[in-house]
Amino acid sequence: MRADLLAEPIAGLDEALAAVDAFDQALVTGLLRPQPGRATGTADLAQAVAGTPLAARVAEAAEKAVAGEDHFVALAAARTALLGSVHDALLARAREAIARPGGEEIAPAPGPGGQEAVNLLVAARSWLSDLARSGWQGIDHDVVSGSARIVSEMLPDPALRRLATLLDGFAAELAASCPGAALDRVPARRWADLWARALLLTLPGAAAAPATGTATGRLLPLGVDVREHATAAQAQVHAVFEPADGGTPRLVRASVSAPKPDTVVGVGIWQLLRPAMSLLAAVGEGRAMDLTDMPVTAEGDLLWSEEHARQGEPADPFATARVALPTATDAPTAPLDRHPARIAVPVFLEGYDCQKDDDALAFTIAGHPLAVDTDRVPAAGPLTPEAVAGASACVGLLRWDAGAYRVQPLAVEKTVRKKTVALHAGGWAGGTTDKAGVKAEKAATDAVAALRERAGRLLRT
Repeated sequence: MRADLLAEPIAGLDEALAAVDAFDQALVTGLLRPQPGRATGTADLAQAVAGTPLAARVAEAAEKAVAGEDHFVALAAARTALLGSVHDALLARAREAIARPGGEEIAPAPGPGGQEAVNLLVAARSWLSDLARSGWQGIDHDVVSGSARIVSEMLPDPALRRLATLLDGFAAELAASCPGAALDRVPARRWADLWARALLLTLPGAAAAPATGTATGRLLPLGVDVREHATAAQAQVHAVFEPADGGTPRLVRASVSAPKPDTVVGVGIWQLLRPAMSLLAAVGEGRAMDLTDMPVTAEGDLLWSEEHARQGEPADPFATARVALPTATDAPTAPLDRHPARIAVPVFLEGYDCQKDDDALAFTIAGHPLAVDTDRVPAAGPLTPEAVAGASACVGLLRWDAGAYRVQPLAVEKTVRKKTVALHAGGWAGGTTDKAGVKAEKAATDAVAALRERAGRLLRT
């Protein structure tokens, strides 16, 4: 890896992010009542897209932001385009640093029609426009509750479920923060992200299902990115797919999610996720999977179906990282998904030095430090921040966060008693004989069993 390239500034990056931040601050107080010092937020956004096809519409919207919903759509499009350009620049630099080719661009597909769907989309757009006018500091329960009926009518329609889920979660966050005037800290970037994405999804065709094909060949897992929240958990397996026809290997992902009670944490989440995807057991056992006509999107997301997969031969993720990863092609990114937070590039690192300063860890590669995001190391596996600090090789995801590139460890190799030992974030995904893992799994089993018994008792009464 050319770690020196990751530290070099990218032309125009700071200016693009500054324009986004200025607009986000305008949303804090509301576009209906701009405050001194924040009144230029829409003008800064318009200036940032001057010379692009959006220029005229965004310039008009900047002057008449409260006049109509189309103006809010134009502002959301400009903000999304700016963050998309930031995503593209950061991803191009990352690919340059690791010398990996990227995938082809994805053309947007036509979406569903129907008068009923159009009416619901218009209603959602109206609610989102009201949010922008009032601002995050102006929200109250009356404003936020306006989404409830829209969401309830959208959910039965599969074509609208993506937007309905986003609106439902967004409204729940806003409701938990009411009244906005009492907030000490406003998550301006996050709420602006959710607002802009939701507003663009109200445009006919924007929420269309991604184009899919099929994949037949060998799937070689690299590692598991585990995400855990109070009420949900997700495991996303990053892998190299080798087509059976001898085509170019490519990077793919397979995800499984499940709701969970807040008492099930750590190793316990595997009991919720494991039954839904046999790939997790293969990851835990260090095996490949043989796929036959597995549905896959143009973005490289496998739409996992057990009938299209069977367990394959043993496959060491570090052997895959050393041999197959360098020649694999990155998956492309859909237009609406182009955001810096979505960057997660699989990388393999070795021959580095570890530097630890207080709680901050960095890998020094050819004299250039690369920050390590140990906060993303999950408690659901044998991988620990201490193991990462003492490792000699790492499979991880290259991300961009807080203004810098960082690597999220998925697996490491370290020497223990003169033997090379591998530790994986998903090492316990399929079960474990490790003493600590067995103890934690038993505690989680007891907790899940007790919850299921209580749930059954409630259903019977």
